[in-house]
Amino acid sequence: MAATKHPRPCSIADTLALVGEKYSLLVLREVCLGNRRFDQLVRNIGAPRDVLATRLRRLVDAGILTKRAYSERPQRFEYRPTPAGLELEPVLVTLMAWGDRHLRGDGDRPMVVEHVCGNELAPVVTCAACGEHVRHEDLTAHPQTPGWTVAGPSAA
Repeated sequence: MAATKHPRPCSIADTLALVGEKYSLLVLREVCLGNRRFDQLVRNIGAPRDVLATRLRRLVDAGILTKRAYSERPQRFEYRPTPAGLELEPVLVTLMAWGDRHLRGDGDRPMVVEHVCGNELAPVVTCAACGEHVRHEDLTAHPQTPGWTVAGPSAA
């Protein structure tokens, strides 16, 4: 089957176009951990400096990070998450938990996140209306874009 000129309208695709570039989520990880300066980001992410500068500029332009000067001579900046950026932190923690379960051996976790209650965080997705854990078999998608069904574009 040939690729369509107009793929499914999708917020996942739109989000990945912004934060799905290599290193973008790692930038957000570091900034959320409190590592906000360029040299810290280079060291902890391992990204080439030019690529990292491009990712930072894009995340700032998108309103995910803010850029603040912390030194005038030489001019240097630090990056902080905006409220929109902080909304991505649960996504990062959930990705980390998935990686721990499916990509790492038992006990081979490079980081543990502790909740304010003092326990290790085990992220789960729950329904805001009923409080139940979200399971695949409990979900039903309802495409909202005219001309689209779950299976794809409607017959023209």
